[in-house]
Amino acid sequence: MMGLLAAVTIRTRTATCETQNGFCPDWIAKHWTDYLDPMWQHLQLVVVSVAFGFVIGFTLGVMAHRRRWLVGPITGFTGVLYTIPSIALFTLLLPITGFGFRTAVIALTSYTLLIIFRNVVTGLANVPADALEAGRGMGLTQRQRLWRVEVPLALPEIYAGLRIATTTTVGLAALAFFAGAGGLGAQLMTDINFKSNIVLAGGLCVVLAVVLDLVLLGAERLTVRWEFVGR
Repeated sequence: MMGLLAAVTIRTRTATCETQNGFCPDWIAKHWTDYLDPMWQHLQLVVVSVAFGFVIGFTLGVMAHRRRWLVGPITGFTGVLYTIPSIALFTLLLPITGFGFRTAVIALTSYTLLIIFRNVVTGLANVPADALEAGRGMGLTQRQRLWRVEVPLALPEIYAGLRIATTTTVGLAALAFFAGAGGLGAQLMTDINFKSNIVLAGGLCVVLAVVLDLVLLGAERLTVRWEFVGR
């Protein structure tokens, strides 16, 4: 770990504002492009991790919805994963998967499972009984009722979980630096005492979280039109 931190290149600062570790708009204007590649790495970490987490969490949610006895064990297991400190989890994975993108994605994916799983289960459980009876009356099979009735009506809850998991992962991905995966966390560590560096890297994390949340909100409005009728 110390070797990894020692490998970070510390910037040389000469201007008065920079020397005093101040907030320097001129420095930000000149150096913001240095943060584009780390932001792209950060985005990749988030999107890949949330995508894997959604596939796994949604699958587990559907299984638990059909076999209710699975809700407790899966909730307990994903809850344990969620409570493991991120740096500790990176450290546990390093001997197995090594430094890099894979280790970060495995850890970040594990943190999305509880959120997505619980929202999928809650959404499916809240589908009105009348809607299910209507599906049966139309002669739909159990599989058809799941995809044509239950999942569409559960989408608001599912999207809510996906949005929470995404914004949470943006923050956690800043720690992926400790797994050697880069991202904006690595940029933060180039000069942790320099206010302009912290503001720029941290600000980009916030912007990334807001943009991804708005994208998911837009997707929800397109796919769950009935929810927004009359708003």
